Amino acid sequence: MACPPSPRPMLPAILLLLPLLLRAGDHLPTEGRLMNSCIQARRKCQANPTCNATYHYLNSCASSISTSSPAEEASVPEDCMEAAQQLRNSSLMSCTCHRRMKNQATCLDIYWTVHPARSLGDYELDVSPYEDTVTRKPWKMNFSKLNMLKPDSDLCLKFAMLCTLNDKCDRLRKAYGEACSGSRCQRHTCQRQLRSFFEKASEPHAQGLLLCPCAPTDQGCGQRRRNTIAPSCSLPSEAPNCLELWHICLSDPLCRSRLVDFQTHCHPMDILGTCATEQSKCLRAYMGLIGTAMTPNFVSNVNASVALSCTCRGSGNLQEECERLEESFSRNPCLMEAIAAKMRFHSQLFSQDWTASTFSMMERQNKNPALRPQPWVPSLFSCTLTLILLLSLW
Repeated sequence: MACPPSPRPMLPAILLLLPLLLRAGDHLPTEGRLMNSCIQARRKCQANPTCNATYHYLNSCASSISTSSPAEEASVPEDCMEAAQQLRNSSLMSCTCHRRMKNQATCLDIYWTVHPARSLGDYELDVSPYEDTVTRKPWKMNFSKLNMLKPDSDLCLKFAMLCTLNDKCDRLRKAYGEACSGSRCQRHTCQRQLRSFFEKASEPHAQGLLLCPCAPTDQGCGQRRRNTIAPSCSLPSEAPNCLELWHICLSDPLCRSRLVDFQTHCHPMDILGTCATEQSKCLRAYMGLIGTAMTPNFVSNVNASVALSCTCRGSGNLQEECERLEESFSRNPCLMEAIAAKMRFHSQLFSQDWTASTFSMMERQNKNPALRPQPWVPSLFSCTLTLILLLSLW
């Protein structure tokens, strides 16, 4: 895109385009940026009388699906499955949502309406309702201000300070801190604020707080890391059966979606531990569960092992199923390695001298193609600055 040589002949057009150019670097997901949003697919379906009638019938099937007890085998009525089959050529069958999109709840309701069997956990391992479309921004953190801390301060404290120095991270962290503390803490409110933090805070800040490396002997650091998820309030005081948690999760479209996303991206495909997708997607899916009924957390202050806050005691003839669910967190090689790799990366960050400015960190990240911004963003941003300067001289 070429910048206009003069503001005079282009002034009306510039004034119209300026708001768009100013938002060129804004990568918050919107419905339109999804390749096939379920909300968009639903609108297309509404324009087709046959598709619309079938969707309405599927919507009425929700009350016919029985999931009254974890011990009972749930099933989808045959006519509901047939209705879903009638939509197999519709864009509804391949539609997706995003964790940070507006109207996420509506989008997920549509997804699970057209996939009634998956609503019961009868899903394949490549059908997550989420599509990750956010373009990463360079990691802008002011490491130089960390010299106010003691040189031997633990890394979890340093990442907490980095969050405090960032207005958005600090505001979101204080919000869940207030909601998750005190004797009057309400779990649902606490969990909602936790989800808000991990959805809206920048990924590097959120991962820094949650996945900061600690020495095994530094229990203070480990406690700070573990308390990132406010275990005293966000997690049950007495561990329920894991299958009960699973049942609660399936009854909630958002929790169900996060669980499917986790099992899609953190699934070891063979006995060698080959993982289905890259580590960044596994970590994103893992963090997406925080603030749901299936919230995982570190099990102690002395290591980085994670687990659900539940037990398999009293599972009866479902003992094996319960243990399989529990071990998908506590003995998941894909998740364990993704966490370990991120902690190694965080440790390496602080092995350098950050008395200089933040730009060296940005340069380091821009060498990684996965973290490099889209090439059109800087050009638009440069043009925007040029246009602003020209307008100011008008």
